[in-house]
Amino acid sequence: MATFRCASCRMDVSMHAPGTAHRNHCPSCLGSLHLDRRVPGDRDAGCGGRMEALGVTVRDDGEWLLIHECRRCGVLSANRIAGDDNALALLRLAMRPLSGSRLTI
Repeated sequence: MATFRCASCRMDVSMHAPGTAHRNHCPSCLGSLHLDRRVPGDRDAGCGGRMEALGVTVRDDGEWLLIHECRRCGVLSANRIAGDDNALALLRLAMRPLSGSRLTI
């Protein structure tokens, strides 16, 4: 089975991602690399910078997307979550807009 090592947390990650055709982020820390330019899986970006997960958004059909920002060039991208993504990490990202409130997160 093909794997890659996450550039952020150093976890060995399977290229197989339940619920999506192209694994583009680590299921543990949700970090990624800036590899795709226009289409998921095209590997045409040329940048290679680390992509940090900034937050999540939800499509009209209820599907969650990760919002990543490249630390090298600043590009933003939206990527589908995978079935094995860390649920706690996803919830922490979803709660970020509330972190300035008096709620305990």
